[in-house]
Formats: sequence, C-alpha cells, structure tokens
Amino acid sequence: MVLKAFRHLGEELQLAEVIDRTGFPKTTTFRLLRTLIHGGLIERASAGVYRNSFGPITARPFRIGFASQGDTEFALEVTKSVETVASREHVQLVTLNNRYSAREALRNADLLIREHVDLVLEFQTYERVASVIASKFLAANTPVIAIEVPHPGATYFGADNYKAGLIGGKALGRWARENWNGQVDQLVLVALPIAGSLLELRLVGMVDGLRSELPKILETPLARLNGSGTFEQVLNEMRQFLRRRGLRRTLVASVNDICSMAALRAFAEAGASEQCAVVGQNALREARAELRRPGSRLVGSVAYFPNATARS
Repeated sequence: MVLKAFRHLGEELQLAEVIDRTGFPKTTTFRLLRTLIHGGLIERASAGVYRNSFGPITARPFRIGFASQGDTEFALEVTKSVETVASREHVQLVTLNNRYSAREALRNADLLIREHVDLVLEFQTYERVASVIASKFLAANTPVIAIEVPHPGATYFGADNYKAGLIGGKALGRWARENWNGQVDQLVLVALPIAGSLLELRLVGMVDGLRSELPKILETPLARLNGSGTFEQVLNEMRQFLRRRGLRRTLVASVNDICSMAALRAFAEAGASEQCAVVGQNALREARAELRRPGSRLVGSVAYFPNATARS
C-alpha cells in the first residue's frame, strides 16, 4: 500500500502525504518507508521527503526470461551483466541455466513460456535445436534475442565471427613468420560443430588471416579436430592427434580458449611445447594469464565486447 501511494517513478511525497494516501498511522507509515528505503524501492530525497525509485506499483513489471548458456567463465560474466542491468532498471528477471545441454535448453524454453515473460534472452550453443526453441517462442508470441548463436526469427546479439577469426589468423601468421621464418609443418583447426555455421566463420576467418601473412599456408597439411565437449575431451583428441601425426611445427587455430588451453596441455605433456603456436578466441581469464606467462606458446586470443568489434 505504501508503494501504491507513489503514482509514478521519481514522484516525491512528504510523510504527511503518504499517510494521507494510505490511511496508515504515522509510526506504521514511517516504519514501512524505512523498510522500503533499505530495499532500494524508495529514496530519502530530503528530511521528511521520499522519492519513488521503483515505478508505479499498479503497472505490471516488465519480465525478461534469461536462459544462460551454462557455467563457463564467459557465460557467468554475461549472466552477471544481465542481472546487474535488470536490477538497475527494476525489471523482473527469470533466470534459468541451459547447462550447455540441448535437452535442458528445450526444457527451459517451455518453462519460460509458462512464466509468461515479455522477452527472452536465449543463450544456448546447439544449432540443431535453435529452430525448435525459436518456434516455441514464436507460437507463444514472445520476442527473442539470441546471444552468440542465431535462432530463426530472433534478433541476433553477437560478434562478427569472421572478423574475429581474421584477427586471430593474422596474429598467428605474423608470429610464425617472425619466429619460424614462416616454416610450418602442419596446421590444426579445432572446430565446434554443435554451434553450427556461424562459429565456423571464426575458422574461415582464421585461415584467411593466416593466408594473408603466409601465402603458402594452404600447401601445409591440414587437420580438423572436433572441439565440442569438455577440456578433457579436447585434450584427449589432441593427444591422439599427436600420436598419429608426430611432433612437428604446428599452428593451432581454435574456436575458443577451452580448445586452446587443451592444445597447449597436450603439447606440454609430450615435451614439445616449442613445436606449437596457438591462437584462441574469447580471451578467458585463464587464457589471459597464460598470455602473460613468459615463453607461452599461446600467442594470442581474441576478446569480445558487447559495445565494440572483436579485438586481439
């Protein structure tokens, strides 16, 4: 009832006016106002004057459903940002975790529809279920913003993946030219097939960037590895690759830093760190720490910012 006394956002009322509009006793009104101030819904504008910082209580609050990708560092940073802005703008946020699972993402889509949210922020990786998830929200007449991986009919919020790959490829090529005189024995591309064609553009850009620095790179033996799964899964694939192909001067261009760090580990285990040079994507905290380590063979990682283009 005290919040209802304020009829619009930013309205200022004296204590006597709040008492008049609510009909509550002075002590009760004062106690409730103090509680609302503590909760951040009301501000004390001056002595005996209170300002509404929440909005009219009679209006239905805007509700956003946010389906987070999972518990990776990048996903947690996105979640933290969304929660901060929702709190600042006094928007109700229904947060679910897709747990890097196609099945969980489909289940969460149904849950958000039942919650009758006004907008959905969908952050899930699997291209094969993107159209199904999008059709569910379309049928419910709920607009969607797709983060990182496009969903049919949704507004796309993500990076220029080709340009990000181009940045990384050029950096890797320059390093090989300056440190190995451009002499490369094999090139490894670590992909993420589950994410579909858009993230594949990172690798297309990587190859084009490499070719701009090392024109003969396409004559080098090329291998593609599947980077879907955990760090351990990627590490096992890299171990098997090194056993098959041997320890030779190898450039590794990976779709994300999980794959990059796994590649570095595999070469280190084989005692052949000096035989590789790796470029990743996302500039995760672990990758940034590795970049600062003297002699690291992680020679670059491309960072992503919501208000700018990709940077190396």
